[in-house]
Amino acid sequence: MGSIGVTELLIILTIVIVLFGVGRIGKIGGELGQAVKNFREGVNSASDEEDVEAEAEQAK
Repeated sequence: MGSIGVTELLIILTIVIVLFGVGRIGKIGGELGQAVKNFREGVNSASDEEDVEAEAEQAK
């Protein structure tokens, strides 16, 4: 009872397409993908900076 089946997902998808339209869904998907990419780059750069700082402290 707690899980969502395929039929329910199709109904939700249909409602979303009717509300927003196919063009807007594509745009939202692209924006979401770009946001995830930027987030991963930010996390990786923060991790790299921490590694450099840790190496600098160990060298002292």
